[in-house]
Amino acid sequence: MAASASGCSTTSFVGASVRPFLHKGSGDTLRPRSLVANAFQIRSVVRGPRSELEITHSQDTIPSRASSVSVLEQLKVSSADRYMKERSSIAVIGLSVHTAPVEMREKLAVPEAQWPRAIGELCSLNHIEEAAVLSTCNRMEIYVVALSWHRGIREVTEWMSKTSGIPVSELRQHLFLLRDSDATRHLFQVSAGLDSLVLGEGQILAQVKQVVKVGQGGRGLGKNIDRLFKDAITAGKRVRTETNIASGAVSVSSAAVELALMKIPNSQSLAARMLVIGAGKMGKLVIKHLAAKGCKKVVVVNRSVERVDAIREELKEIEIIYRPFTEMLSAAAEADVVFTSTASETPLFMKEDVETLPQVSKLVGGLRLFLDISVPRNVGSCVSGVESAQVYNVDDLKEVVEANKEDRLRKAMEAESIITEELKRFEAWRDSLETVPTIKKLRSYADRIRAAELEKCFQKIGDDALTKKIRRAVDDLSNGIVNKLLHGPLQHLRCDGSDSRTLDETLENMHALNRMFSLDTEKSIIEQKIKAKVEKAQN
Repeated sequence: MAASASGCSTTSFVGASVRPFLHKGSGDTLRPRSLVANAFQIRSVVRGPRSELEITHSQDTIPSRASSVSVLEQLKVSSADRYMKERSSIAVIGLSVHTAPVEMREKLAVPEAQWPRAIGELCSLNHIEEAAVLSTCNRMEIYVVALSWHRGIREVTEWMSKTSGIPVSELRQHLFLLRDSDATRHLFQVSAGLDSLVLGEGQILAQVKQVVKVGQGGRGLGKNIDRLFKDAITAGKRVRTETNIASGAVSVSSAAVELALMKIPNSQSLAARMLVIGAGKMGKLVIKHLAAKGCKKVVVVNRSVERVDAIREELKEIEIIYRPFTEMLSAAAEADVVFTSTASETPLFMKEDVETLPQVSKLVGGLRLFLDISVPRNVGSCVSGVESAQVYNVDDLKEVVEANKEDRLRKAMEAESIITEELKRFEAWRDSLETVPTIKKLRSYADRIRAAELEKCFQKIGDDALTKKIRRAVDDLSNGIVNKLLHGPLQHLRCDGSDSRTLDETLENMHALNRMFSLDTEKSIIEQKIKAKVEKAQN
């Protein structure tokens, strides 16, 4: 494909990881950065120990099911050797509060109820084996195991463009891409709260847990992605337990409360009339932090009263007044500060709604504050044009987050050592999986020989002399001999992945057995994967 209009030249990336897509953040922690405008348009040659592959981007639509089957059948017949040159890769492609504005994130946001559908569509792509979606107010990230990482990423990028309606050329300006150990480290950092807008916040760990819970009910969370997310949860828990990164850390909800109080004159901050729309997790945290700041009364608008009653029972130090959704505008008319945190996919407040609201008192600043911590946004961008209102969304919380930045970064550096430990554990476990196919092939090879020789033995004995007791005794004898002969080799192929020296020796043993017995394991694995993709497409 020709270079883009911006004149980007041909670029070569050396090595297996995608370091050009990373930059060092404060505290020497790896942070994803947005890809350059034409990062997927340039012709890039990736040279590694196993492959020399050329990346070219195409904006063609995703192939139909019939054409997918045809292509995959051709791959199975003629192209398995090409795939043997590279191991299935774990990759993450997405955008976050660090790389994309809220206007773009809300277009790509996938509600939790639609995660299974999204995972199913991703796994139906030609080169994607496993997938998971992590979609929150601050990020939309897709984790995949790709049979061919560069082809898989191209397919995922096209899927994101198709589902969001955003052209690929616009998407690539904000996407980040990480592969293998970089992708794993990133998820561990996310789970630990190190990549959050509010460093150390705890809600993201619960959201990572929810990915596992939702994924276990679908077909996308295979053994690699499942283990990846579970290890990420372990890393997140360890960071919070073994460091003090969570002490004093604020959530998005508490940062919104802090920002609201910063914008109200000090003398009137506790007298301002507070309204919270939505009584979910975020709304509950807003109420909790308002109470902690000394607020004595808050009005809560929600579709049902049950959640509000539950919050009222838990937070007895603040008066909570319930209003149904049908009274949202009248409740807003009586409020100085409006917090919105619902899952609505369309705005609750538009310019014409806010223009009809009465002016707030000059004692509280003369402007009605809207703090919208929802993605997609609950307050339309057009409301910013109303003179009597001031709108803040999650991207505006950086003003609060900058406070005590140096102390939080020091805590993040302490957490990195824990993440590195968990990263090594996960990679050792994944490396150890390479021996599993060899174990199965070796066992199958021995069983075939045993069965053939057993049949010859039974024919020599003859049906007249071959009683059930003799048949069982000979069968047990042959099984015992095979098991004892295989015990040593199989023991040297088993590894828990906790000792890198033992792992290296195990992999050497695996390659030696493959050569000695002509097991051809790698080609068999690739053919099985391609066959599985063909069958999935046919179904």
